[in-house]
Amino acid sequence: MDTKRLILFVIFSFSIMMLWEAWQRDHAPQTQQQSDIKSTPLAEQGVPQQVNAKPVVVQEGGFALQQGSRIHVKTDLIQAEIDTAGGDVRRLELLKHRDSNDVGKNFTLLDDHSLPSVYVAQSGLIGNGLPSHKAAFLSTGDNFNLQDGQDKLEVRLNWSDSNGVQVDKIYTFHRGSYVTDLSYEIHNGSNTALNPSVYYQIVHDSESNQGTKMMPTFTGATYFTDADKYKKVSFSDMAKNNLSKNASDGWIGLSQHYFVSAWIPKAGTAREFYTKGLSDKIYSMGAVSPLGSIAPGTTFVTGARLYAGPQEQAHLTAAAPGLEYTVDYGWLTIIATPLFWVLSKIQGIVQNWGVAIILLTVMLKLAFYPLSAASYRSMAHMRELAPRLQQLKEKFGDDRQKLHQAMMELYKTEKINPMGGCLPVLVQIPVFISLYWVLLGTVELRHAPFALWLHDLSASDPYYVLPVIMGITMIIQARLNPKPPDPIQAKVMMFMPVMFSVFFFFFPAGLVLYWVVNNILSIAQQWNINRTIGMAAKNKKGHARA
Repeated sequence: MDTKRLILFVIFSFSIMMLWEAWQRDHAPQTQQQSDIKSTPLAEQGVPQQVNAKPVVVQEGGFALQQGSRIHVKTDLIQAEIDTAGGDVRRLELLKHRDSNDVGKNFTLLDDHSLPSVYVAQSGLIGNGLPSHKAAFLSTGDNFNLQDGQDKLEVRLNWSDSNGVQVDKIYTFHRGSYVTDLSYEIHNGSNTALNPSVYYQIVHDSESNQGTKMMPTFTGATYFTDADKYKKVSFSDMAKNNLSKNASDGWIGLSQHYFVSAWIPKAGTAREFYTKGLSDKIYSMGAVSPLGSIAPGTTFVTGARLYAGPQEQAHLTAAAPGLEYTVDYGWLTIIATPLFWVLSKIQGIVQNWGVAIILLTVMLKLAFYPLSAASYRSMAHMRELAPRLQQLKEKFGDDRQKLHQAMMELYKTEKINPMGGCLPVLVQIPVFISLYWVLLGTVELRHAPFALWLHDLSASDPYYVLPVIMGITMIIQARLNPKPPDPIQAKVMMFMPVMFSVFFFFFPAGLVLYWVVNNILSIAQQWNINRTIGMAAKNKKGHARA
């Protein structure tokens, strides 16, 4: 296979894999398994029916959030606002992460201040007149701060009715964690038994946090069960069908690029995962569980955990099984996961993600050195044969059959396999694509500086220096390869580095840094092999003349 076809084949294969991966991420149909409990139609706006109720069709004309007073909470990692209307978490800032557009501000994950864009965490009880996310709660204070020496911070909200039923909704925040515990203490002071259900849901609009046109990212519902593993449900899927999935374990939430929020119900409790359209552009995704009978004069306690924070592997793994899959490497997870592990270990030593990317690229290049060498030797041999191949083309002209036979004879005489450069490249493609997804999805690279003008490896190079360098390295690589005999093909190969450089203008700097380093190492290896084979060819000609 000549160099032109080899490069085009690699680029085509890479593009097909990337497009297939993107299609799977955003458009693959989700298996909507219907449960025996028909609970997805909602009795109130955004509130799932009690799990043993009959379906009720409700027409909802719009979406609105009840407004009460705000309770402000601050820990070492987050700053949150809880509304007394429903006890929702209406706003949540991450103190260790900067805003996407203004590094002087904290990154805001949950927010209800910019309708129609909305992102809140809600919960409530269903049945017996118990408080849903629309009920009015009371609180003993409106400012809670995690003090030095404190490991946890409790925020308690109260609700009661005229029948003697009291509900305490308790948030417990923890130092060094993005997990918040939520407990319901239901005190049945009435004369009749209660049979409620509890639900936990995320509400999000369908248009924000979708990435850019050049770098689209997935934002939508995700859930995990031990049986079904990690699943995604796009907003377009939610618009077509409501999810209704019974399980005894797992979590459900919303994933976006770099961040995730998820409700993790108490282990061992039956749950039904659901999605629901609340308006044309606003959806809820959550879990609902029956609590059984609560006798008069007794107290029942139930709860769940809310993870709301960055997709950092250490925090995700500690929060819940399967939550680490929200850092979505797709079907190459088995390769990408150890690559990230190695990258993070290197960063722990050098304390610079850019340097870690360079060192990992060098390590991969060394690991694949024998395969790369075989590919480059094949290219070098083809480069040496280029003049003779051109002579054959001039000799046979448009007689393709005779030209092909002559070329095969030449390959056989020189003991060259024209396909010899393909297999080594194919073996490396999955690793390179895996590293691509690692660098694209690693939140630790967000606002991580490298050197000089590169202050954020997750953003594009502001001065396009790296893309230009990458284009130059591609031109050098093209010069080291055998020149295509077809003039049109030669022009295509000449313009390809320019086209790729423009395309890479929009890629994160960390990705472009990887490609630049990889190209430089490839140039050095290919130049050395070309020089060695070129000298051997000259010596062979010299001996033949002698």
